[in-house]
Amino acid sequence: MHDAAIIGAGPIGLEVHAALRREGLRCLHLDAGPVGATFQWWAPGTRFFSSPERIGICGIPLVTVGGEKATREEYLAYLRSVAQQLGLPVRTYERVDAIAALAGGGFTLRASTTAGTGAAHSARRVIFAIGDMHRPRLLGVPGEDLPHVSHYLAEPHRYFRRRVLIVGGRNSAVEAAIRLHRTGAAVTISYRRPAIDPARIKYWLMPELRDLIGSGAVAFHPLTIPVGIGPGGVTLARCPDDRALPSRAADRFEVAADDVLLLTGYTMDTAMLEAAGVAISGPRRAPEFNPATMETNVPGLYVAGTATAGTQERHRVFIENCHTHAARIAAAVLGRVADAPDEVLTMPEA
Repeated sequence: MHDAAIIGAGPIGLEVHAALRREGLRCLHLDAGPVGATFQWWAPGTRFFSSPERIGICGIPLVTVGGEKATREEYLAYLRSVAQQLGLPVRTYERVDAIAALAGGGFTLRASTTAGTGAAHSARRVIFAIGDMHRPRLLGVPGEDLPHVSHYLAEPHRYFRRRVLIVGGRNSAVEAAIRLHRTGAAVTISYRRPAIDPARIKYWLMPELRDLIGSGAVAFHPLTIPVGIGPGGVTLARCPDDRALPSRAADRFEVAADDVLLLTGYTMDTAMLEAAGVAISGPRRAPEFNPATMETNVPGLYVAGTATAGTQERHRVFIENCHTHAARIAAAVLGRVADAPDEVLTMPEA
């Protein structure tokens, strides 16, 4: 019987593990993939919005080349280093398939590995640090499942001299447009809103995007949505506004595309939380929990990190304002009150 089982080995999962270990608690730590699995599908070389000191964990400095914002590669190396330095025994590629309460208290977790083997574990408490971006937000249009369509930007080099249509207008779409243009792709952006909001974009990207669109180097179709995807192109429909759907066939036109990137955001999978009895509520389908202790409506089940937020439309919960979760959970487990107020963020990233 472990004192706690932690599901998810992202930065906040590691931070919770470290906080519990410092209190002498015996932890089981599982992840369905590698450490920092979410960052694995970021495009190579992607930089964080947050400064290094904001996404550092466990009191271990995150040092980057030239003191710049960390790249995906630097942060993955950093997470591996934290796990090694602190001796955190994370069991990677071991997926939790089911959680059930034990009659005498605590929980049993049934897990399976990529090799097809299974195991059962017991823990007095379970902490979900599973993040909030588990699967792409699907558009539900014909052709979305074609092989040249993706919800993730791959290695930019593969798009050299390709016609690429990007659907979306947030950071991932803007960054993809700029990087693919630099790579030598012919880039077109389709966005359902009338303009890209600078307040929602990494501030160092927006000036370049404006210049690319203004010069015609990147084609931009605002107030449009894809209504069909074919082998060599996409049918876009003009919308009266960002909420209304197109009403006339005449409002449709074709854009040639060798590759289609549907960078329209991601949703949280709450199935495991719900199966364990955790209440899910609100339009974001977020788990209900006590913010002072991070404990859900199920005694002994806690949430940490961006898993507390549900599916975020306008992101307000990030790594940088979740560090206090580890201290709150550690204090609650030991029957104390945590001295961990919400972090007040004042720099531009906030």
